[in-house]
Amino acid sequence: MSDTIAPAFADPAKYDLYDCKQLEPERKSLAARTAELQGLMTKAETGVAGPVVAEMAYRNDYIALRGQSKLADEAWQKNRCQDSKPEAKAAAPIAPAPAKGKRSKVSGAAN
Repeated sequence: MSDTIAPAFADPAKYDLYDCKQLEPERKSLAARTAELQGLMTKAETGVAGPVVAEMAYRNDYIALRGQSKLADEAWQKNRCQDSKPEAKAAAPIAPAPAKGKRSKVSGAAN
């Protein structure tokens, strides 16, 4: 599929007002969905009428997603966005174990 055809199936102004924080999860979501559709198309093509089923069931969604991905990537570049670094989760401080030793006797208690 041509990269010039794919954007024709997507709204060209959809990502114009998105900032980098909005674009990052959107791009990841589009990539995941595109990969999912590609997998479904590949799986469908293994059947008897697979290529026809793949084209009929998945191709239009796949083309639209590719167009949206291209437009989101263009907005990403236009905004000069950079991937955020994964946040390192701070490890919770470990409390020291209680000291093992003699128990204090409670007055008046029989042992």
